[in-house]
Amino acid sequence: MQEFISAPLRKMTAQLDDNSNVSYQLPMGEQSLALNPLLGKKLTLVYSGHIACQNCGKKTKKSYSQGHCFPCMQKLAQCDMCIMKPETCHFHLGTCREPEWGEQNCFAPHYVYLANTSGLKVGITRHTQLPTRWIDQGATQALPIFKVQSRIQSGLVEVALAQFINDKTNWRAMLKGNNEPINLAAQASDLIEKIADKLAEISADLPAGSIERLDEPSLDINFPVLEYPTKVSSFNFDKTPTVEGTLLGIKGQYLIFDTGVINIRKFTSYFVQAQL
Repeated sequence: MQEFISAPLRKMTAQLDDNSNVSYQLPMGEQSLALNPLLGKKLTLVYSGHIACQNCGKKTKKSYSQGHCFPCMQKLAQCDMCIMKPETCHFHLGTCREPEWGEQNCFAPHYVYLANTSGLKVGITRHTQLPTRWIDQGATQALPIFKVQSRIQSGLVEVALAQFINDKTNWRAMLKGNNEPINLAAQASDLIEKIADKLAEISADLPAGSIERLDEPSLDINFPVLEYPTKVSSFNFDKTPTVEGTLLGIKGQYLIFDTGVINIRKFTSYFVQAQL
C-alpha cells in the first residue's frame, strides 16, 4: 500500500484538454495526487482530526468559509457575505474589510454565464476563473453571456436573471449523471430579452460599455466518471474519519466512490492521509 503523509486538503485542481476532458489533482500540502489514473481503484482517505486555518495556520476545531478559523473568517474580505451575494457589495460605503483586496479582486472584469449543472443555471466569476469555475460546479455545458467591469455589476445582472432561472446547483442531481444538452445560446437570447428593462436600469448609472453582451460558442465539458450513483449518500470527515472505496468518478469538487461521495472543497484545511 502506498501512503501519503497527512497534509491539509485544498480544493481539487483541474485542467481541460483540447477534447474538453477534465483531468483532476488532489492537493495535499506540498503534494499533489493525480486522480484520473486512480479511477476504478481502491482509495482511502483518513482524517487525522487536525484542522489548520489556511490563512494564519493556527489550529481550529472547526473550519469556517472553507478552511478558515473563526477570527480569520470574520476579518477577511474573501469570507464576507458579499462574496456569496455580490449585489450586496459595500465597498462604496467605506466598510470593506480589506479595501486593497477588494480593489484587486472585486473591481476586475467578471463574467455572467449560463451553465448546465443540475439543469440550467446562471452564475458569475472573475475573468481569470474560466473554465475552472464551470468545472468546480460540475457543468457539462457553459456559455459566458456578459462581461462586466466589477463584481457588484455581475451580481446585479445575476439577480435579474435569477428571477427566471436557478442560481444554485442541486448537487445531488448533478452527481446522478449528465443532463440532456441545452441550447444555451437560445436560452440566453430569451432571458436577455426578459431582463432588457432591468439591464437598462442597471446600465443607467454606469459608464458606457460597462456591461458587454458576448457572442461566444458554448463549451462542452466531459468529466472522468466510470459510473454515476443511483442514490447519493455523502461522507463527512467530522462523522466518518475514514473514507474508502473504489473511485468511480470525479465531478465538480466531488469524489464519487462506490460507497458514497465526498465534497473535497468542504473539507479544506483538514489534515488527511491518502492510501492507495
